[in-house]
Amino acid sequence: MERDLLTVTAVHDPMLVEAAIERLVRRFYEKGDADDLLGPIFRAIPELEHHLGVIMDFWSRQLIATDRYQGRPFPPHWKLPIEPEHFDRWMALFSETAREELPAELAEKAIEKAGHMSTAFQAGLFPLRGPDGRPMRLPRD
Repeated sequence: MERDLLTVTAVHDPMLVEAAIERLVRRFYEKGDADDLLGPIFRAIPELEHHLGVIMDFWSRQLIATDRYQGRPFPPHWKLPIEPEHFDRWMALFSETAREELPAELAEKAIEKAGHMSTAFQAGLFPLRGPDGRPMRLPRD
């Protein structure tokens, strides 16, 4: 009962949500950095603190409609060495971390938005499919 009350309060208090978003982003990037598949990509991020701030702004806009993030998330990812298998792992880690750090209602909202973003990114990065049905990468030079 007490946790339910805290969850309801947290969802409607922007300061609590912002704190939860910061925990989500920092913890997700810690997990990503330690992950065998995602780690090399995460560790290559220049100016990590700045990047984390941008990601926090992105999720603040997505979850509580702030206007701090005005960018376009796809272009910075275009030339990264991302393959289709990275997306499944990214979603698994993100979903796990969102459920750990956000109130349940916001966690599910974040996971839904992340899933949509994953689908859109994959369509942009891998618009072709080979004879075996697997996504193919376009040259990015």
